[in-house]
Amino acid sequence: MAIPDYQTLMLPLLRLATDSREHRYRDAVEQLASEFRLTDAERAELLPSGTAPIFDNRVGWARTYLKQAGLLSSPKRGMFQITEAGRALLDTKPARINIALLEQYPTFVAFKARRKDKGDLEPKPKVASGEAASDETPEDALAEAYKTLRRNLESELLDQVRSASPAFFERLVIDLLVGMGYGGSRQDAGRAIGRSGDEGIDGIIKEDKLGLDAIYVQAKRWEATVGRPDIQKFAGALQGQRANKGVFITTSTFSRDAEEYVNAINSKIILIDGERLAGLMIDHNVGVAPVGVYELKRVDSDYFEGA
Repeated sequence: MAIPDYQTLMLPLLRLATDSREHRYRDAVEQLASEFRLTDAERAELLPSGTAPIFDNRVGWARTYLKQAGLLSSPKRGMFQITEAGRALLDTKPARINIALLEQYPTFVAFKARRKDKGDLEPKPKVASGEAASDETPEDALAEAYKTLRRNLESELLDQVRSASPAFFERLVIDLLVGMGYGGSRQDAGRAIGRSGDEGIDGIIKEDKLGLDAIYVQAKRWEATVGRPDIQKFAGALQGQRANKGVFITTSTFSRDAEEYVNAINSKIILIDGERLAGLMIDHNVGVAPVGVYELKRVDSDYFEGA
């Protein structure tokens, strides 16, 4: 099943504490993961920042909101316990706990007001579910905003690449490969790649700075889909160069036959289409410049050890 949102996790988390005992947060994460029958892949899925698993993060926000509403308390670090208000709420047998319900508690309303005063990220309203607040945690909302900005940047970047001259595209490929750690120095890569023709470039670059192995490169600034015949021709060129590794870069796309072909041959050929090319350019800072950095922080538990 899909990873549950943080509002869906609120009621199961509160129910875990019905025995009034102190519960370890980490144990609760494991119990809820089992209850929702999450797969290993779902448990391992990380936030875009790579700082924490998505599921763990959502359980953490469910706990935070329940605490701010006064339904849970934290008797000590890493522990939580149900309060009288929490037990009273469970006695009403709610079908679901969500933000709209928590807004009945003055402490939670005050918490939201403090966040707004400080300019904290607020979930966007979502009316499709019939609830007043989104199922997104602040990290979810930030991740979605990042994905949207990145998709737009990739599209804009690819438009620029497609409209560039063949000579500029040649330099771009050199910059990208060197930025990724291939080709040795830029000067070495520039000498190895440069046989222009057919609106693309062909050449052999070093796999590492020492030149222990070579990679054959072909790049096509095309609009049309690159098909299997083009890849077969490239594979033949590899054999002619006594090479078994190649990278085929295009500003367009590859056909399914072309992708299936590279998986069936002995030579290792990596296909990089326009979308992936734009993504790699962003990842390796080729043709892009940063406009802002947002640093996310968390409480340093080690600092408070023994407090």
